[in-house]
Amino acid sequence: MKQICTFGASAYRISDLQLLRDSDDEATLHKLLSPCPVMQVEAGEVVTEAQRARLYIVLSGALSVAADTRTGMADGTVSKVLPGESVGEQSVLDDVGNLSAITALEASEVLVIEADLVWQLIDESNALARNLLRLLSFRIRAANAQLRRRQKLGEFYRQLSMIDGLTGLYNRAWLNDLLPTMVATAHGSHAPLSLIMIDLDHFKKFNDSHGHLAGDQALRTAAHVLTTALRPTDFAVRYGGEEMMVLLPDTPDHVAVTVAQRLCERMRQACVFNDMRLELPHITASLGVASLQDGQDEQALIDCADAALYRAKEHGRNQVMQHGAS
Repeated sequence: MKQICTFGASAYRISDLQLLRDSDDEATLHKLLSPCPVMQVEAGEVVTEAQRARLYIVLSGALSVAADTRTGMADGTVSKVLPGESVGEQSVLDDVGNLSAITALEASEVLVIEADLVWQLIDESNALARNLLRLLSFRIRAANAQLRRRQKLGEFYRQLSMIDGLTGLYNRAWLNDLLPTMVATAHGSHAPLSLIMIDLDHFKKFNDSHGHLAGDQALRTAAHVLTTALRPTDFAVRYGGEEMMVLLPDTPDHVAVTVAQRLCERMRQACVFNDMRLELPHITASLGVASLQDGQDEQALIDCADAALYRAKEHGRNQVMQHGAS
């Protein structure tokens, strides 16, 4: 970057600079800016000097700001600064050097204004102060909009990370995050909360006999049974392997048992593949039901449902057992 002239010796005018447009006293501003250097910058050349607060105004060509110093949002996006536009206002106001690289996209001419002169120009020109406030307000709005987009994207990926990729059900991460809250809410409101543990019967044998692709389809079929049989307020979770779980808020134990029996019947009827010459055997499941008791935490509730599940398996599988029932 080399100096080719000063602003006073150049053909550029005050009206070419967006920050100084509509000024009442252009002659005074031109006099103050006259000694400021006009620098020639080649394509790809870095404009800023580390730890030095300066205002840069593009007179011709274009600059890029890799991490947007104009908005303060250093997220890797590239901003383009065109003739008449400026960059570095925030560094001047904060008295901190531009930490992000500002480079020339093409051969450009740039007016460089030191921080102390920028403050003098603000004192001299109400129009400059107004234009600067408008510019910063626009950039704050842009930064806020960008932040909202990033928050929405972050929430999307957070939700995605809580979904089991094979079945589309919620996963253990979701369960660990939400179940304690659901238990605390149920205790606080004295509302019932029931849980159904589900295990596909003889799933390892099914996998070994028909292959992992058929096993994956069996898991998806079981998940479909759950999602189509439950209320919008209920939740289905892949607990691990062939184990699944259903959470039933505001549901007493006798209703939960009815729901579990319905799920058990629908599992019996579910067809893993319906387009094969030789149909695969229908899957069945063992189910254990438990309802939240006074003083129980989430792990105790799971343990109770798990114990009921194993009773169902011990009694021949393909059936429902309720914790505490004989």
